[in-house]
Amino acid sequence: MNIKGLLAFLGIFFMSFTINAQTKESGKAEIKVSIECDHCKVCETCGLNFRDNMLKVKGVKMYELNEEKKTLTVYYNTKKTDLATIKTAISKLGFDADDVKADPTAYTKLDGCCKKA
Repeated sequence: MNIKGLLAFLGIFFMSFTINAQTKESGKAEIKVSIECDHCKVCETCGLNFRDNMLKVKGVKMYELNEEKKTLTVYYNTKKTDLATIKTAISKLGFDADDVKADPTAYTKLDGCCKKA
């Protein structure tokens, strides 16, 4: 085997370990949330609330808010957090997260457009 072939083999070999390690630590969850307004991404309460606090949850890498489906897709490190912790964090923002009900104190702080009519 020539040097170029050996280097190519080693490169592919080590890349496969890196990809495998990333998938074991990566989690993705779609969580049904109790968003009531149709402008949550720009809303002063819920938009800033999510933006300021979701990425503070240890292990949360990224999130996507879908206002139409009323879901929050969360990408997280499974070695640093779990789904129950993420749902509790969403509850503390004032929103239901699947089966975890919104924290009553946080819910009362939401704007009227973010609450159930």
